Amino acid sequence: MDLSLSPEHEMTARMVREFAEREVAPTIKEYDRAQKVNPDVLPRMAELGLLGICIPARYGGSGMDYVCLGLACEELERVDTSLRVVMSVHVGLNCLALLQWGTEEQKGRWLAPQARGERYAGCAITEPDAGSDVAAMRATARREGDAYVLNGEKMWISLATVAHNFLVFAKTDPHAEPAYRGISAFMIEREMAGVTTGDIHDKMGVRAGSTGWVHMADVAVPVENRVGLEGEGFKIAMSCLDNGRYTVAAGATGLIRACLEASVRYAHERRTFGREIGRHQLVQRMVAHMARDYDMARLLYLRAGWLKNEGRRNTRETSVAKWFATEASFAAASDAVQIHGAYGYSDEYDVERFLRNAKGACIYEGSSQVHELIQAGYALGYRRDGTLRRELPGCGE
Repeated sequence: MDLSLSPEHEMTARMVREFAEREVAPTIKEYDRAQKVNPDVLPRMAELGLLGICIPARYGGSGMDYVCLGLACEELERVDTSLRVVMSVHVGLNCLALLQWGTEEQKGRWLAPQARGERYAGCAITEPDAGSDVAAMRATARREGDAYVLNGEKMWISLATVAHNFLVFAKTDPHAEPAYRGISAFMIEREMAGVTTGDIHDKMGVRAGSTGWVHMADVAVPVENRVGLEGEGFKIAMSCLDNGRYTVAAGATGLIRACLEASVRYAHERRTFGREIGRHQLVQRMVAHMARDYDMARLLYLRAGWLKNEGRRNTRETSVAKWFATEASFAAASDAVQIHGAYGYSDEYDVERFLRNAKGACIYEGSSQVHELIQAGYALGYRRDGTLRRELPGCGE
């Protein structure tokens, strides 16, 4: 097995790293403290082709592969998680869902402008009482002639006040048994009557990003806005999560690397008892764990990216990559704060922000406990991957 990166992979990683370090890192603390989105970030990401990085050129994208997507997410989260969240939601949850499930008309109407970065996209699955239990959602979509009327509240939606378009999931048959068979997917636009959004403030982390709510009150959505068949929403949502979890795994890998780099730098700078703290064995132990976990997390997400390039189902591999990388990033951030001591407990150093940001990824896109159950199900033979009606196109398609 050849684990080396291609010239295109190396170029992508370098380009994204330089962008994040040059244009985001100098002001990220300011925006994190103010709990505001840097208005220049998304337009610059669009200019670099990142918002359509793995979308085929015929749909307005850059035509790169899924490993490039993972490498971009790693480099972005190395600077701040809010950057990777954009990729997870805009690319992973929305654009790739349209690529996989949308009609040609839908791809021309929504996917192409989004891939070009002319429109920003979100995804609305989670509700106040429905997180990991997707089938428990209460949002409804009632068919009335040539339209559906959507009602409901979506919560913890990334890019809630930034996105122009949302992929929304609602129940077209609230009485279906089992419940997940009654869910359908729709594209809605912020300008539609009855759509209101807002931001949630004072979150623990990802404060430089938009996270909020989407409220729908009798929103009339044309039938042609339905993505997939009626009742296919749950399958579409699960395929979205395969893509979103991949970006989260890659991003968390970048956060481990950021913690490792910050800790190594500080371990050489700080002296106690007459020598660098890096000479103390317990500090070395924490640094060693970060180095080990970075290598493991990177290999896991690259394996998932390779499977995506091959057009093969990767639910199990992506799940374990997300589970391991997010837990490891939280542990790395905690150890990084410990290495920095009292200084790590203030926002003078980035590791304080890394710790706050890392916790969220252990919860969203399937909590760590959900992924434990997924992996146990595969190991015990209780769970097997079925075949989706439409697999995600492989690299170059």
